[in-house]
Amino acid sequence: MSQTHRTRAGWAPHAGWTRSLPGTAGVLVWTMVVAACGGGQTPGAAGGPAGDTVIRIDGSSTVFPVTEAVAEEFQKANPGARVTVGISGTGGGFQKFCRDEIDLADASRPISASEKDACQATGVDYIELPVAYDGLAVVVNPKNSWAASMTVAELKKLWEPAAQGKVMRWNQIRDGWPDREIHLFGPGVDSGTFDYFTEAIMGKADESRGDYTSSEDDNVIVQGISGDEFALGYFGFAYYEENAGKLKLVPVDDGNEANGAGPILPSPETVKNGSYAPLSRPIFVYPKVKALDRPEVRSFVDFYLTQGVPLVREVGYIPLSDREYELVRGRFTAKQVGSMYQGTESHSSVSLEQRLAQ
Repeated sequence: MSQTHRTRAGWAPHAGWTRSLPGTAGVLVWTMVVAACGGGQTPGAAGGPAGDTVIRIDGSSTVFPVTEAVAEEFQKANPGARVTVGISGTGGGFQKFCRDEIDLADASRPISASEKDACQATGVDYIELPVAYDGLAVVVNPKNSWAASMTVAELKKLWEPAAQGKVMRWNQIRDGWPDREIHLFGPGVDSGTFDYFTEAIMGKADESRGDYTSSEDDNVIVQGISGDEFALGYFGFAYYEENAGKLKLVPVDDGNEANGAGPILPSPETVKNGSYAPLSRPIFVYPKVKALDRPEVRSFVDFYLTQGVPLVREVGYIPLSDREYELVRGRFTAKQVGSMYQGTESHSSVSLEQRLAQ
């Protein structure tokens, strides 16, 4: 797949799905280096036999397209490399990560307090590396002519647990909207997108009504909304860009009268500058510190943070600033262990650059 035509259209994995990205025949430079140092084998990857040089990654379906693209290019540049990229959702990926089963975790939110505890209990240290920005898009069917914008308060009224079985029609959200049943679509509970949306809108992660069509596969959400005039859902902005002809964006008003901005549409600019609030976020990879003792893993992460940067926009995400990437690379080089976040509050007023510089 060429860089100029890379796309996620037609990708339809299921939860727990893994794509293996085999390299071409050849021997990696680091393999020869390790052999020259004695022993002839690199330490085994978690869950693999001694001498296994497979780099194992799992986690967020949102981060998957970036990591997949980086893995493809890494293997082209390093014949003989092998990377597997799984999609268990952010929560599922962290479970495997803290059980010491994978080398890197993809995450569309910061690691949670309970996940930190789980990793600490098994002696898994990690480095938190933001790699891009993404916004959450609230989307409706193109035939929807009434939802020209929504406030955070209206989104909360629609998605909060108390709405289940009660807030069922469009005119219950705003007077003048149709007296028609609303059909909701969103990510599954193992998704970091679910965690982020619920914390940003409800004020607490995992707080959501349950009577909606959920899927870890964003294409299911696209298909459901594009075929239903009275549907509404949310997922990553990058997936909206991939399917813009099938869906309609809903501008979001965060209710902050001080900024006077009113409803804001997600875009690369509004996501990056944070004006699309509170639904803008960084996305992450978490390499395991002990896995970085393996030259192939260390080389892959270095590649991700250097040659991988141009791939971010190519697959539909928003790159960090040059200064932010510089700080991220410094965090990696210094093996700065732990998280910059107290919880999953990546939508707070503290900027990513400020966190990285601390």
